[in-house]
Amino acid sequence: MDAALFAAVFIALWVGHSVGDHWVQTSHQSCAKGLPGWPGSLAAARHVATLTVTKALLLMPVAWLLGLELSAASVTAGLAVDALSHGWADRRSTLARLAEATGKGEFYRLGAPRAGRDDNPHIGTGAYALDQSFHHLWLLVAALIIATV
Repeated sequence: MDAALFAAVFIALWVGHSVGDHWVQTSHQSCAKGLPGWPGSLAAARHVATLTVTKALLLMPVAWLLGLELSAASVTAGLAVDALSHGWADRRSTLARLAEATGKGEFYRLGAPRAGRDDNPHIGTGAYALDQSFHHLWLLVAALIIATV
C-alpha cells in the first residue's frame, strides 16, 4: 500500500466528514436522526446519503489533481463501510449503548442538559466527542480500504 495514497485519501475523507457532518447536514436531520422508528431512520439515512456524496465529491478532485489511481470497487467499498458505520452511530442509542458497555457512559453524558431542563445547549459534550472519535476511526478504515486499490 502506498502511504502517500492512503494519506491523501484519509485527508479528503476527513475534510468531507467535517463538511458533511457540520455544513451539509440539515438542522432537521441533526435533531431527528436519533428519534425512534421511521422518523429517526429516515433522517439518519438522508444525512448519511448527503454525507457520503460530500465525501465522494471531495475525494474526486483530490484524486484527479494528485493523479491518484483509485479503483471504483475500493472507493465504493470504503464509502459503504464508512456510511454504514456512520449511520449506526448517528442513531444515538447505539453509540450510547456502546459507551455504556465500554465504561464510557459517564463521559458520554458529560455536558448533556439536566433532566427536565434545557440548560446546556452546545456541542461540547462527551456524546459529541465520542461520536466524532468513532467516525474518525471508521474514516481510517475506509481510507485503508480505498487505498488498497
